[in-house]
Amino acid sequence: MLVVFGRLIDLQVVQASALQEKGTERRTNDQNLHPQRGTIFDAQGNVLAQSIPVKEVYADPKTLSDLISKKQIKSTKEDIAKELGTLLGIDSKDILASLNKNLSWISLAHQVDIPTADKVMALKIPGVGLDDEAKRVNPMGSFAASTLGIVTQDGHGVEGIESYYDNELFGKPGFISQEEDTRARSILGAPSQNEPPSPGDNLTLTLDSTIQYLIEQQLDSLQQSTKAKSVTILAMDPMTGRVLGMGSRPTFDPANYQKVTPDVRRNLAISMSYEPGSTFKTITGSAALEEGAITPDETFYDPGYLQVGPKVITNWDSDQQARGNTTFTQGMQSSSNVVLAQVGMKLGMNNFYTYLKAFGFGSKTGIDISGEESGILVPQDKARELDLATMSFGQANSVTPIQLLTAISAIANGGTLYRPYIVDKITTPDGQLVQQQKPTPVRQVISKETASQMTNVLEQVVAGGTGYLAKIPGINVAGKTGTAQKIDPKTGDYSATDYVASFAAYAPAEKPKIALLIILDTPNMADRQHDGGPLCGPPAKVILEGALQYYGIPVSADTKSIVSISPSDSSVRPSPKPVTPERTPSADEVAVPDLTGLTMRQVGITLEKSELHFNFTGSGLANQQSLPAGKVVTKGTSIDVKFADLSP
Repeated sequence: MLVVFGRLIDLQVVQASALQEKGTERRTNDQNLHPQRGTIFDAQGNVLAQSIPVKEVYADPKTLSDLISKKQIKSTKEDIAKELGTLLGIDSKDILASLNKNLSWISLAHQVDIPTADKVMALKIPGVGLDDEAKRVNPMGSFAASTLGIVTQDGHGVEGIESYYDNELFGKPGFISQEEDTRARSILGAPSQNEPPSPGDNLTLTLDSTIQYLIEQQLDSLQQSTKAKSVTILAMDPMTGRVLGMGSRPTFDPANYQKVTPDVRRNLAISMSYEPGSTFKTITGSAALEEGAITPDETFYDPGYLQVGPKVITNWDSDQQARGNTTFTQGMQSSSNVVLAQVGMKLGMNNFYTYLKAFGFGSKTGIDISGEESGILVPQDKARELDLATMSFGQANSVTPIQLLTAISAIANGGTLYRPYIVDKITTPDGQLVQQQKPTPVRQVISKETASQMTNVLEQVVAGGTGYLAKIPGINVAGKTGTAQKIDPKTGDYSATDYVASFAAYAPAEKPKIALLIILDTPNMADRQHDGGPLCGPPAKVILEGALQYYGIPVSADTKSIVSISPSDSSVRPSPKPVTPERTPSADEVAVPDLTGLTMRQVGITLEKSELHFNFTGSGLANQQSLPAGKVVTKGTSIDVKFADLSP
């Protein structure tokens, strides 16, 4: 048995003198050798995607037929097909059909695991051999699936990060050229050329698994509770443009991506084009404040409706109240369409479009993931006064989630628009740095003074307005709710039943660590609830609160550092105890540490040092772990950690 051209050849290897056999001629077999694809890590060093060696099983039907006809082997093709079918999990009829073809080479199965491939070779079937292949695996399953993308059997990425960085990940193919006879037998002593492949580089993402876990949990919860057509959540560091997490539902298993349509695999955070509704009021308001067209305390008259040309603009609660004289800040708190339409008209068409484009709408952000869309803007030369009014509160124009959160992050950070990015660095297989990504400022859109003014307004939206369900004790949260009517494709007008509910926020408002956007496309609640505040505020609070705890920021200024483990516990914060392993760990094993009383960030750091992963629920301090301290487990094992609310 000999490895030739990446194949295990189980045919008789002949010397060069064997060429004197009747009918034997020389020929050259050239073959490309696939390189090992690079690994993708998260910001903590956890493996998100990697390639493992597998095999392709092939056959030489002509050789097999020749040997059977000469009775040099006793088995029939039917017998061989049954044996192979049993091992490979393929219908023997399909294998028999391949073996009956008049070919010198045919593939029988791809991506066969090594143990199964070894069993195939143990059958010692002449003309049956193996080729080297690689299989892309995601150790965390569907975790960030649409963001990572997929890799096809030929080893190339075609979606997501896998596609955008395919050249870096794929590596450099090798080459081998070897003379063989017409029966595919290698000729020993014949000249050959061999250039080994070079493995691909590795990627380390800005995506943080701890924050991504928070997002994944809320995606599942919202999909189940709202029955929405889709759910999208995106998180970013607003000070740099680093993407901290993103995901959507429905989702898929990258190992079985063929079972779902490309539409299911879409990364909605960068490709979903939708009318944002009231979350866009932050952009209109910021532009008007920057231009001096309004002040935060400027008063507008809001009777609940506004006549603009042939159309009457109304508020979401026009049937319940007429506000009368209302300041801009109060209009934002109550999410008044009437107030923001007046703000937009005071700003003016030219200024509105100047800031629309300055904030990045109508253009791709340039994020380093394949599949980004640019959104759709009403052409300025076709926009009317009515369009200006409705665009001011988030209708008519379509944006993508990544565009909107990038723009809102500019408000959060003091006025600078950054290019969002998700790959932190590229390294060689042996750890040498190839490229280090850095924050890329695109332009200064508004002044720090304007950004501060708008942040104060958005704090009021959460403190006493439609975003009140996202309040976090001890933390100033800035946010804006959104409830946008969808266009009914049958009528071409806005639907009275289908909505997009959303919420955008950042915290702490004065020095934000995280900006967040949650979008529900067509929630289908039994009570017909569709408003962004009630649906998206609570999950936003969970993610923001968990992220801030992870970053070591206390969520309440007067919260004591204690946690109740059981009724008999004293009110003293418990501390981790030294761990005695149940046995001596091997090189690829580690003893589980004691996590008792640690914050979410401390748990993440502790388990990262131990090369362990974790899933979590709750908030506060760690009080339960699924694997006991001292237990010896394989590195990379996941531990479920429960956190308890801090109690006085």
